Amino acid sequence: MEDSKHNNNNYHNNNRHKHKNHNHNDHQHDNNGNNKHDHNNQEHNNALADEIRESSFNAIKKLKEMNIKTIMLTGDNKQVANLVAKQLSIDEVYAEVLPHEKSDIIEDLQNKGLRVAMTGDGINDAPALAKADLGIAIGAGTDVAIESADIILVKSNPNDIVSIFELSKKTYRKMIQNLAWATGYNVFAIPLAAGVLYTFGILLSPAVGAILMSLSTIIVAINAKLLKIN
Repeated sequence: MEDSKHNNNNYHNNNRHKHKNHNHNDHQHDNNGNNKHDHNNQEHNNALADEIRESSFNAIKKLKEMNIKTIMLTGDNKQVANLVAKQLSIDEVYAEVLPHEKSDIIEDLQNKGLRVAMTGDGINDAPALAKADLGIAIGAGTDVAIESADIILVKSNPNDIVSIFELSKKTYRKMIQNLAWATGYNVFAIPLAAGVLYTFGILLSPAVGAILMSLSTIIVAINAKLLKIN
């Protein structure tokens, strides 16, 4: 997910900063024992955990409820990537990958018959965004990423990604409803207008047929208007 990916950069920077302090603490460790070293590692892990936004947890949880598999593609080191993925309950992690490798991974997933949606904000994500079945770029990202994507999110909120899938599913259901109504209506109305029941004294006049056709269009429009998303 984009939010996790964005925060991974912060994790990477913090990791470098902590590494410098760790060298200093190694000297203290030699003099004072193992407790100092263990405390530093715990502090390091806590610093990483604090960087994850609450919205990321919520977004991943909702995606899982929708039976959508989540995968992290990041250029950050494996230790940080695995830590973030574990906390967010992400299904798969690909760490220390180059830009072209992200695109290759997406292609491999597509070859397995999966439909892939990719979220990114950097220039390194552009090839993967273009390769994915659905590319989602963050509005605050680079111009290259935005141009490569199919959808642009104005806000850097992972929950908006969930909203995209919710909206697409609701739109699809509305489309099926309207097609079912239009098909059923025509199956009934066209033979009636053609005089199939004329022998029983039932025949639609052109004026009545026009009114009924307009009514069908109005019903479809109203049903589409009822489409809402929170």
